[in-house]
Amino acid sequence: MFGVPVRGMIVIGVLGVAGVMYAANGGKPMGSEKGSEICKITVTADILNVRSGPGDMQPIVSTMPRDAVSEAQDRVENGYRMLSDRRWVSQSFVALTSDSTCK
Repeated sequence: MFGVPVRGMIVIGVLGVAGVMYAANGGKPMGSEKGSEICKITVTADILNVRSGPGDMQPIVSTMPRDAVSEAQDRVENGYRMLSDRRWVSQSFVALTSDSTCK
């Protein structure tokens, strides 16, 4: 067809569809909406206990010093915020960083 092999037409079609999807998503790869969200916390306590679950009775798995910065998630349960590595810290002893977009 038009002197272009069928395989070449398929490749051109796939690239065209990918380009349209990229453009329709505002120039970002598909599924990258979460990537633009930043959730970071700063420790405000002298030493902050990091726990395996959201509660005072959960085991302490590590500690963080004052002014330590960590990636976190938007999830808060029982007054505890989940960190990006699925550990928990008391919401009372952390503050969101200025560039955080989480709540």
